[in-house]
Amino acid sequence: GAAGRRGTGSAMSRRERSPGGAVEAGEDAAAALAEPDGPERCLSLLPWDRFSAWLHCVCVVGFDLELGQAVEVIYPPHSKLTDKEKTNICYLSFPDSNSGCLGDTQFCFRFRRSPGRKVSLCCFLDQLDRDLPVYLKKDPAYYYGYVYFRQVRDKSLKRGYFQKSLVLISKLPYVHLFRTMLKQIAPEYFEKSEAFLEAVCSDVDRWPPPIPGKILHLPVMGIIMKLRIPTYRDKPGTTPIVQNMHQADAQVSMALPTVHEVDLFRCFCPVFFHIQMLWELVLLGEPLVVMAPSPSESSETVLALVSCISPLKYCSDFRPYFTIHDSEFKEYTTRTQAPPSVILGVTNPFFAKTLQHWPHIIRIGDIKLPGEVPKQVKVKKLKNLKTLDSKPGVYTSYKPYLNKDEEIIKQLQKGVQQKRPTEAQSVILRRYFLELTESFIIPLERYVASLMPLQKCISPWKSPPQLRQFSQDDFMKTLEKAGPQLTSGLKGDWIGLYRHFLKSPNFDGWFRSRQKEMTQKLEALHLEALCNENLVFWSQKHTEVETVDLVLKLKNKLLQADREQLPVKTDTLKKLQTHINDIILALPDDLQDILLKTGTT
Repeated sequence: GAAGRRGTGSAMSRRERSPGGAVEAGEDAAAALAEPDGPERCLSLLPWDRFSAWLHCVCVVGFDLELGQAVEVIYPPHSKLTDKEKTNICYLSFPDSNSGCLGDTQFCFRFRRSPGRKVSLCCFLDQLDRDLPVYLKKDPAYYYGYVYFRQVRDKSLKRGYFQKSLVLISKLPYVHLFRTMLKQIAPEYFEKSEAFLEAVCSDVDRWPPPIPGKILHLPVMGIIMKLRIPTYRDKPGTTPIVQNMHQADAQVSMALPTVHEVDLFRCFCPVFFHIQMLWELVLLGEPLVVMAPSPSESSETVLALVSCISPLKYCSDFRPYFTIHDSEFKEYTTRTQAPPSVILGVTNPFFAKTLQHWPHIIRIGDIKLPGEVPKQVKVKKLKNLKTLDSKPGVYTSYKPYLNKDEEIIKQLQKGVQQKRPTEAQSVILRRYFLELTESFIIPLERYVASLMPLQKCISPWKSPPQLRQFSQDDFMKTLEKAGPQLTSGLKGDWIGLYRHFLKSPNFDGWFRSRQKEMTQKLEALHLEALCNENLVFWSQKHTEVETVDLVLKLKNKLLQADREQLPVKTDTLKKLQTHINDIILALPDDLQDILLKTGTT
């Protein structure tokens, strides 16, 4: 635990302010919160705070002959959902009637949160977000819904069917975790009803917070799930394995190999020969629609597409399962403007008509792993897609920028022939996508790092210098010597791909987060420079007015470091606080009183 604890310390230490204005680095709140006896002492967590760190609420959606789909139960009862959110949850929690999903089906959806909501939980948990890789950070504008739907024949009911969904609503994109959890609890819930749900929720309210990098033990109804949430420090493509321990106690423990990954190979199997073209389309934020026979196939495929450009974050909207009742249906299917940069997963045949003007359509039959080597499927022209019973394949007139990598296709085909397990095939595919994305992004990282001012330009007495502007031409010039050819053997029009990418939402999102990181780094370096000055000596050479001005500026700097969680060492902040106190103590008493009171609240 020590390494995990140390890793989260910087992000988590809340600096307590004592009345005299002295700032001491708070205890490592994360570590204390993770210890069973710690939290009450360290952060007074209210009932449901731990629950809220993982889930917003749990809903049960049933079918009522008069009302149609309706939310029957929301737990905990005080959870807030607007009417619009409830409507979205209702429609998204049931497969379209034409999917004919008999038995049990699991899938997930994503929907927009209604605006104007207060964020309920202490900002402490948002600090956990800082340690996550960028593609796992929460998007405050969206919720995920994780669904376990059961439909079985039941003669005693008027419609002849029992239909119900148990749905977990969360801001966290931990698909595999919530899927595993539902598989454990949903079947029992359908037998036992409400009291069981209450017990599940109180189990979740005892979970440790979702701290990245720590091995977490999450008990739910007699089972302990063991897992580790990745951190941004992990080398991409490596997942530290959570070992399954043989425990002496009676509780069964399940080790989850991942919290968020889907079975990549299974998802890409139906469009096996086009993986590289799909990678380009996702990278460029092109409008993509996945037409599938059921929500579980549509949602898995959309999630696989979004994850194929990892460690880059896919910055546009994506909907693993989208229906005609969705509150964004009109906005996304209108023909008055070009299709938006989104990835939609749909199952309703109606979409074959509504979305036929979309430039790229992936049509998927039932996802089955191939017993024999998949046949080569040509990219089809869009005009051939008239109905949903068109053949599976990719319908687009897009010409890829890069030449096709035949190696990966051969490697995976060989795996099929040798009956290689699908997990192993997924590992190969994930590594292939990772190497492709890294070859593409490294030249950009290198160029953007060169926009940072030199350390010698940072003067304690001037504002921190600005980053230099991003110039497309300058960047393109760097590609001759330091382009993707250094790490990738793939030939093709890389320059064209970069040009297109620089206009995309994914570039915009990536560049903004780099800019923010670098600006914060400059602020931190500026703070360090100030700390290394003899500030008391300076103040003795200047007027009281100038000294007071300096004290207020320094206090602001400290507040900013705390508010923006700047990457500054705790020692630096202590040192700066000591400087402030020393300067104040050298001033006349009346000024001392005023200055000790300001800026400490």
